[in-house]
Amino acid sequence: MAEKIKSVYVCSECGYETSKWLGQCPKCKSWSTLEEEMRTESTAKKSSSSLNTNRSKVYSLKEITADTEHRFDTGLKELNRVLGGGLVKGSIVLLSGDPGIGKSTLLLQICQPLGKTLKILYVSGEESAHQLKLRANRLKVNSENLSVLCETDAQYICEVIASQKPDIVMIDSIQTMNIPELSSSSGSVTQVRETTNLFMRTAKSMNIPIIIVGHVNKDGNIAGPKVLEHIVDAVLYIEGDRNFSYRILRAVKNRYGSTNEIGMFEMLDTGLEEVSNPSMMLISGKPKNTSGSCVACIMEGSRPIMAEVQSLVTPTGFGNPRRMASGIDYNRMAMLIAVLEKRAGYFIGNMDCYVNIIGGLKIDEPAADLSVALAIVSSLKDYAVAEDVLAFGEIGLGGEIRAVSNCEQRIKEAAKLGFRRCVVPKYNLQKLKNTLKEDIEVIGVSNIRQAFDAIMG
Repeated sequence: MAEKIKSVYVCSECGYETSKWLGQCPKCKSWSTLEEEMRTESTAKKSSSSLNTNRSKVYSLKEITADTEHRFDTGLKELNRVLGGGLVKGSIVLLSGDPGIGKSTLLLQICQPLGKTLKILYVSGEESAHQLKLRANRLKVNSENLSVLCETDAQYICEVIASQKPDIVMIDSIQTMNIPELSSSSGSVTQVRETTNLFMRTAKSMNIPIIIVGHVNKDGNIAGPKVLEHIVDAVLYIEGDRNFSYRILRAVKNRYGSTNEIGMFEMLDTGLEEVSNPSMMLISGKPKNTSGSCVACIMEGSRPIMAEVQSLVTPTGFGNPRRMASGIDYNRMAMLIAVLEKRAGYFIGNMDCYVNIIGGLKIDEPAADLSVALAIVSSLKDYAVAEDVLAFGEIGLGGEIRAVSNCEQRIKEAAKLGFRRCVVPKYNLQKLKNTLKEDIEVIGVSNIRQAFDAIMG
């Protein structure tokens, strides 16, 4: 008797299933996310039973040890920083990013230092063994403990993991993996969810860390159901402009570390090279005696980073002045321009205004407000801010400069890089008077007018 085939609509965001199509998902309230899948009733029952055969033992809380988790050193300090100190045994990590950003390069690159003491299984569903060998030669990866498996059957991959017992497994990518018992195609909501669950159970039961590569859709979000990010222990994003060689590794979820840390890399012919001092890289080409430029200090986790903010204010040749922001939020820039006009008397209403953050860096911290405003005023007045001047602080709608966190840490980093004058919120300066010992002049300001007078002095 032929198996009965039924049509099921699955939400690509949360995995909700329904027998009929709906414009809005009843569970997560997302629009136009229900996608049709064809499946057999017997297969659905078979897959649900076969994927839940492993049973766990019930433990008393007193029986469970609370020892420090064991971490593997990946050989890259920047990657270790983002992971929280290294790769935790039994964890499952999702690495995502735009096509060609360097996901597979990063995974294959860390196989060389990890392969010195550990057995690694690299599973590729996108490339052949010959293609992997060519890339390994380019990256100078020749570890004898690195094994390659070109396969897309997730159940067979788990069988190989159980028989080979590697120390680390890398899956490239989860969208190419499938479970043959499920009738849906690779990359569908059901396949991505079930294959990830299968790898998660394998990682936990065998105490093996698994790194999974995930694709992104046109909106920049991870392709597949949103539940994918809930299953894994850590979600890492590789960001960067295709026109620049620098890449930023950022954690948006991490059960074993902070999500505020970032790692900086530079893409070269030989792979990703660590950038140990991002501040020097971002401000190295700062122009001399040029208006419209000011250095900001932002915090990425526990690391202070200097970033050059550039602005160009020029009379418009059209009826409506143009505004353009690159690296900062457009609405934030529009708000700062309105504050400069209303509270400080700098009229920019008939001017084109462009703001750019050098190096492809994206800034969303309010502490960069003061540097952006000073760069705009510097370009408007055609007055160059000195090279050894740094500024940071949040600007309120009343034109006041509000306090920011980690002020002392920012000033210490500025002093190390040779800055001699730092413009900070007045409230922060009152707290620093007794503790600051750096050889740098710190000026406290309470509004934007005072800040511009301070840099002109």
